[in-house]
This record gives sequence, C-alpha cells and structure tokens, in this order.
Amino acid sequence: MAAAVAVGSETLGLAVPPFTQHAISVSLPTWRDNVGYEEGEKRVVDSMVSGYPRFFMHLSIQKLASMCEQKFGINGERCLLCPSKKVADHCRTFILDRAALAGTPTHVRLVQYFICPDEPSTTAPPTQQPSSVSPARCAELHIALFPAEIFPIAKQFWQHTGLGVSSRLAEHCLSLLPSQDGSQSPSSTSPSPTPRLPFKAHNKHYSVKHSPRSPSLGDSRSTVSTTLSDVLSKDQSTYLEERYGRNLPLSAGAFAKRALRRRIAGVLVRDNVDDGPQGPCAGAQDVEIGPSSRGVQDITEDDVFLYPTGMSAIWNAHQLVLRARPSAKSVCFGFPYTDTLKILEKWGPGAHFFGHGLDSDIDTLENLLAEEFSQKPLHPPVLALFTEFPSNPLLRSADIPRLRALADKYDFVLVIDETIGNFVNVEVLPHADIVVSSLSKVFSGDANAMGGSLVLNPKGRHYATLKSHMTTYDDTYFDEDALFMERNSRNFAQRIRTIDENTEAVCTFLRSRSAAEGVLSPAIKEVWYPKYTTPTNYLRCKLPDGGYGGLFSLTFTSLAASQAFFDALPYLKGPSLGTNFTLACPYTILAHYTELGWAAQYGVEEGLVRISVGLEDKETLLRGFNAALKAAEAAK
Repeated sequence: MAAAVAVGSETLGLAVPPFTQHAISVSLPTWRDNVGYEEGEKRVVDSMVSGYPRFFMHLSIQKLASMCEQKFGINGERCLLCPSKKVADHCRTFILDRAALAGTPTHVRLVQYFICPDEPSTTAPPTQQPSSVSPARCAELHIALFPAEIFPIAKQFWQHTGLGVSSRLAEHCLSLLPSQDGSQSPSSTSPSPTPRLPFKAHNKHYSVKHSPRSPSLGDSRSTVSTTLSDVLSKDQSTYLEERYGRNLPLSAGAFAKRALRRRIAGVLVRDNVDDGPQGPCAGAQDVEIGPSSRGVQDITEDDVFLYPTGMSAIWNAHQLVLRARPSAKSVCFGFPYTDTLKILEKWGPGAHFFGHGLDSDIDTLENLLAEEFSQKPLHPPVLALFTEFPSNPLLRSADIPRLRALADKYDFVLVIDETIGNFVNVEVLPHADIVVSSLSKVFSGDANAMGGSLVLNPKGRHYATLKSHMTTYDDTYFDEDALFMERNSRNFAQRIRTIDENTEAVCTFLRSRSAAEGVLSPAIKEVWYPKYTTPTNYLRCKLPDGGYGGLFSLTFTSLAASQAFFDALPYLKGPSLGTNFTLACPYTILAHYTELGWAAQYGVEEGLVRISVGLEDKETLLRGFNAALKAAEAAK
C-alpha cells in the first residue's frame, strides 16, 4: 500500500514522485502555484526541476541538446533530439509546414549522430552507418537543427507527438560522451546536483511565459536540489534496480518488449508477479500462451505495437489511417486530452469536434455523415473517429456500440483510447479497429517511465489493410524505458482492483455531500465519475468484475471552494494520473489556462479539480478528503 504523503509549499517544483530521477510529474502544491506556473511567475519558474516530459524537457535532454547545438549548430541554431530518422523527417516536415503557415519560412537541417564508447563519436549520411562498432554499445541520435526563433514551432512537435528522445536515452548518450572539460561524463559517474532550470513549453497548455532559452548549467541564477539519484552512480543505480527492483538486465530490452506486448494482448496463461529478475517471465520463449482475455481471441502479441509515449501511439494511429484510407477529416468525439485534438487538427485534412460526447452528439454526427455521404457516395465521409473511454477530465463514456454501427455503415475507422478505463475494467477492443493507451499512467503506476501502445483488432473490417501498413513500424521505444515499464506493470491488475475500490469509496463519500444528493448549501456541485456520469454507456463495456477506474473530477459551487479544497488536500499535486499514490491537479488551469471560456462551453469549468486515487489505506484517504471538503465548505 502506498503511504499518504503530506505536501506543502516547500515541495514546489520538485519531482513527483519525490527523489525520482526520471519522474514524470512535478509538485505544484497550491492553486496559486499552478496559476503562477501558467503566468510565468519567477517564484514558480525558478523552482522547477521536473515536469511532465512532453511539456518540460528533462535536464539530461536539455544538457544533451545544448552539447549538440554547440557541436553542430550554426549561427545560434536550436535543436530537437529525435530517436530515428523517420521521426526527424516528420519533425522537419512539421516545422517547415507550420512555419510557412505562420508566414515565417525557415530551414531545418538534419544530422545523424553516432555516439560510441571509447571511440570518437561520428556523423554520417542518414543511410550510412559506421561499420567498425557494435550497435549495442552505441547510441544513435537524429538532430533537427533550425533557427532559434523557430523553437516555439518546433516545440509543438515535441509536445503533440511525444516522439522526442526520452530522458533515459539522453542519459545513456551523455554517459558515452566526454564532458565538456574533457573528463568522464558526469552521467556515467556520480552526477552533480540537479540545477533548477526553467523550460518554456511553447504552447498555451502547461506553459510558462519567460525566455525560451533555458539558462546554462552554470547559470548563477539557478539553485540546486539534491535527490537520491545524485548520490548514486549510474552503475550503482543499475545494480540496485536489477538486484532489488526486479528489473530485467539492461541487455534484455527485446525480452521486456515481448513481455509487454503479451501482457497487453492478454495472452499470458500465467503472468507471475513473483518471478525473479532473470525469469521465467512473460517475455520468455517458452512461456505458456493462450487465447486472449481481451474479448478477441485471435489477437496475438504481433497485433500490439509499442511507442515511447501514449501520445505517440495516438499520433501513429492517426498517421496509420492517413496512409491506409482515403483522405478525409477525422472526428474527435468527446472532450479529449488536449493534444489528441491538436493532432487531428494539425496533421491531415482536419477534424470535426463533438466536444460534449453525449448521445445527442451522435445524432448530430449521424446527420453530418449522411450529408457528406450523399454528396460523395463513393468516398467515406470521415477518415476515423477518435474517442476516449471514458473521457478526460469529465469521465463521460460514449455509446460505443452505436459508434461502431456508424463506423460499419459509413466505412470509417474507430479508434478508442482506453487509458482511463483500462482493460482490467472495460472491454472496448471488440468494438474498435484500433485501441490506444498511455502505458505511462496506471499500467505503470510508478510514474517513472513513459510508454504507449497501439493494438489492432484482428476481427476488425480494416485489419488487413491497417496491418499491411504497419510493415513500416518504427520501434523507437528505448530499451531501458521498456525494462522499467515491464517491471512496473507486472502487478497491474492487482493494483487496479485496489485503486478501483479506493476510488469508489472516496466518490461515494464526496457525492453524499454534493448538490447531486440534495445537500443544502454544498461546496461540491458535481462528482464526475463513470458510475455517475453517462453510466449506461459505461456499463455497456464494463467487464463483469471490472470497476470504475481510479480517476474522477470535482466541480464546486464557487471558485473559492475549489481553491480551498485543492490547497487543503493532503496529497501530492501535479500533472499526470494513474499513479500508485493519490495525485490531484486543477486540470482546467493547467490544460486550458488561455482558453478558459472555450473549455467552459463543454462543461470543463475553471474550478474543476481532477483527482487520481492511489493505493493508500482507504480510511486514511477518506480522512484526507474529509479535511479538504471541510476547508471548501468553510471557504464557500
């Protein structure tokens, strides 16, 4: 069980989870801190040492990028670091296209950079690889270089696609490079204290409004923060993870990925969480494989594709249908996590947005499809429909069988993001052509590794076409990230059961004190949770022994009540969800600060607080939420 963590202003800007070198969240413990982050307040910005990886570049990535800019840049060029040539090509195309649309034509140069231990690092043409080195001992980067003033556009590619290098890959590259003073790289020995460096996420979501150029590692304005990773060398950390953390050896990346694909496909007859670090385990060649538990028995591990982030799985799903199907706009059904809509709008012909995601929206969608089809009867009226089940942050569930019927009638691809529901609780694969998920969330739980998955339904009407276009699959999931993900996910199903139970207890308590239950003068207006929000649609896909997931949102009768509740909540505060510990954020402030009115049109209110419940003791959780609720009622 996770222990309850009391948090205060002294944690501002620190990693969440605490003392975690590759943490994927950051502590923003008060409402004022979150607003200050969005507005670029110096007090907040100067405290940041961590952040969600698509919005805040990890310090190792910043350091490596700075070294590449010094080595390859011309006239002050900036760069983005990509893990493959295909990603770099997409990055270059995006920057050129968006710059042209903005009326600022530019150029982008690509450099392929091979980094090998004990040998001079080399550059080579994209199709040529040094022949005298072992790929297993080396690292390969593809660097997109562009004028510094174009960085805000380039950063959109990093944020929307989630395809940039991971912090572990950057750390690996740094360990192979000599430091700038010619000595051994600090990444391969004991690292120096981590500087608190701000980094502008050049987008209105999770953004701060200061200079886009982060200060150098030696900037006198930076303060320092020592974490557990600062005490251990890379070799020591690796030893501890393999000996006590149950990680597979670092050389077993392919083994870990095979285990992950089988786990996601639901084909493991036995997935023993107590197996030792060397196996037998889900990735072994002789492990027992059976029919899938995902509701589609013909699925195999070969129908599962891994990506470095959940958003890169969504981006690749969209790219897949763009390649495989006739060109048309896509549909974004329901209010989604922000970058899903950005992907559909910025790549391809665009998107129709049905932001409420209610049954009445399906009526409107059906009218649109009929009208488009009447004008072009030989052409599918839309390319694909993307929907979350349930949605983030309002936890609304679409009528999936009805959407499936429309997809069959009008011949479009149905893509379902099951991140929030997860396949322990809901069964959406039989209805979908493609299922995507962010493995970074509850599948991992530890909030120290990123990952995403894309699953093709072998019973889907478009399966053969979609699968044939996956021959170009580009595996950019860094082995070490996969190793941590494999370790973290071994007890995924067991953790979900506890989280489901905890969340239902908390929501039952909070709803009993809300306006929905007729309470006089309540602080809580609504508890947004699949059990209460579009429950009929959720139950259509809920498994018999499934729960309602670990995420819910609260709206309040006043903004003062929202702020008081959030500030008094005695749990970690920061972006992300699906953690083994309870984590809260003022979602609309973080995700839509510059478009609060637009979000409010779809019920996503300024004062909405989103909460991901963890594995803490149930009674401890209830006491913490009761204390926060009392503060909200007093403030109201």
